[in-house]
Amino acid sequence: MLDTILKWAATVLLVVGTGINSLNIYPGGILILTAGGLVWLVVSIRWREPALIATNAVMLLVGVAGLLIHFW
Repeated sequence: MLDTILKWAATVLLVVGTGINSLNIYPGGILILTAGGLVWLVVSIRWREPALIATNAVMLLVGVAGLLIHFW
């Protein structure tokens, strides 16, 4: 049950973040996409799915790097 809630929350975050990015609202889009990547990373670790772990870990790192560059 928790995994289902988390995966749908993460999916909504990714869709909303993508929409905000397409409107060129920065850094709002990246913040939301990073949050979605983090939640999906948690789910993929709980599922022990290496492909999802790799995808979401990279997504999270790229998002954090973008935020650090923006705010640094």
